[in-house]
Amino acid sequence: MHGSRTPPPTRSQPTNTLIVVCLLDDTSVGEVLADADLAGKDLVNLTTSTPARARARAEWARERGAHYLDGGIMAVPPMIGVPEGGGYVFYSGSRELFERHQETLKVPAGTTYVGEDAGFAALHDVALLSAMYGMFAGAAHAFALIRKEDINPAALAPLLADWLVAMAPAVHRTADQLRSGDYTKGVVSSLAMQVAGTPTFLSTAEQQGVSPELLSPYFELMRRRLAEGSGEEDLTGVIDLLVH
Repeated sequence: MHGSRTPPPTRSQPTNTLIVVCLLDDTSVGEVLADADLAGKDLVNLTTSTPARARARAEWARERGAHYLDGGIMAVPPMIGVPEGGGYVFYSGSRELFERHQETLKVPAGTTYVGEDAGFAALHDVALLSAMYGMFAGAAHAFALIRKEDINPAALAPLLADWLVAMAPAVHRTADQLRSGDYTKGVVSSLAMQVAGTPTFLSTAEQQGVSPELLSPYFELMRRRLAEGSGEEDLTGVIDLLVH
């Protein structure tokens, strides 16, 4: 009897070129892939990083012959794999790579491409998360104010959530003012008026036995901008004080 042999393939088999990594930090990525053959591979890095590190990792991948796409995950674990969960991932870097694998990439969460610059996904990620922590800080202060009172936090929560949702569209006015350079455009409550009201917030905090440390830094920026003679502006001018 002759031994059986596997017949040769009748057509070329597709080669899997996609590598997706999501690790603890950028250092972990370098360690795990240190000995990997990345030539001709499509490397998608979903590890949380900074814009500068993402750009450096893109160059690192290019030197090893790989195409690179960086990602910033805008989701918490329960959102992953749940289409209606609202989670998505920012992607930046090779548009060709993004379009080639978009159907695969959108399986765990939605996809939003933000540009060829490999650092833009991380930048968008950190920008949105920074705003989130600002919101958490404001909510923490609000709950602290009622902490010693006979007020059910569960009763305050929906009021607080609805108010934050109502205020959220203000970001569009801020963006429009930044784009035009006119910080008085569409002003609803001027900087001067809002600075005049800050003592009420600080006095209330003191009376309730609550530290004002979550509010004071922002109020100080508002006062500095007002001192520059910008009382008729919106709060947008505070942004210029933050940028070095």
